[in-house]
Amino acid sequence: MTDLFTPIRLGAVELNNRVLMAPLTRIRADADHVPTDLIVEHYAQRASAGLLIAEATMAMEGNSAFRREPGIYSDAQVAGWKKVTDAVHAGGGKIFLQIWHGGRACHPLLNNGRVPVAPSAVAITNDEVHTPEGKKAYTVPRELRDDEIPAIVEGFKIAAENAKRAGFDGVEVHGANGYLLDQFLRDGGNQRTGPYGGPIENRARLLLEVLDAVVGVWGSDRVGVRLSPLNSFNSMKDSDPVGLITWMAQRLNDYNLAYLHLMRGDVLGLQQGDVVTPAREHYRGNLILNMGYDREEANAAVQSGQAQGIAFGVPFIANPDLVERLKAGAELNEPDPTTFYSQGVEGYNDYPTLAALTEA
Repeated sequence: MTDLFTPIRLGAVELNNRVLMAPLTRIRADADHVPTDLIVEHYAQRASAGLLIAEATMAMEGNSAFRREPGIYSDAQVAGWKKVTDAVHAGGGKIFLQIWHGGRACHPLLNNGRVPVAPSAVAITNDEVHTPEGKKAYTVPRELRDDEIPAIVEGFKIAAENAKRAGFDGVEVHGANGYLLDQFLRDGGNQRTGPYGGPIENRARLLLEVLDAVVGVWGSDRVGVRLSPLNSFNSMKDSDPVGLITWMAQRLNDYNLAYLHLMRGDVLGLQQGDVVTPAREHYRGNLILNMGYDREEANAAVQSGQAQGIAFGVPFIANPDLVERLKAGAELNEPDPTTFYSQGVEGYNDYPTLAALTEA
């Protein structure tokens, strides 16, 4: 019987199991957005995952939303990530890089005064951003001109090329959680007219242009895409999330992607609905589901064919050996949220494995 621990081929990539590590921003890069040795150790510890999806990584300079998130636009960053991929591969793992542009979630205080860009001049209002001067309100972004958009696409293409130089097994395009590509995709963030606004086929244009560019670098079978039609994080919403995922699922069939990575709910609990059923009904490729799965529900989703794999986020923070714990039906370590966005080893690389606990 197929279950979480059955090997699978996602596109061109052979995985040892169907337990994926979801991308998790942890701000452990240095001030130049270069991955540190802490990051190397963190991913190496979790190499038993079927696939590690590395955290949201800046495709191009000057678009920081978290202070010390990593980038993939400089030679130093490529070299830092190469240490990560080498360590993961030495542990028998596979790793994709999630390439990303923060859009209106960026802030001038994080980018030398640069005003963030977005599809429309509408600010995030349901949260604040951490800056060197403390928590601040998000600023109103500048609306991108149509003639500026090709440079965004080119930035993602260069990021994909750099990810290949860094030794990744593929890339995931970040089209979720209220960042730039998602801001274009959902009508709550996109109020523009013209070729990139209005109906879904126009709002999806930038995401699809980025996919085309990235596929041109990697081939479609080493590219994934992440979507979150219901998630209201970063003041996001869509008037028809089911219609959106239905359209996207059908359109993505035109590609031979490694996978579609779907967040099934809303972290803030504001928007309800079932986006999994239409995604599964209309998408013919590998579907990876994410958000709030435990061992039993994850296994059931895989066994039924609803999903080809499950991406776990928070459980991987506290359990570097999550695959082994799930397989054994063992108790999980509890994560410490106060260290999620700190910058040291605490709450990052110091959670014990089952083997360590047994030896103790």
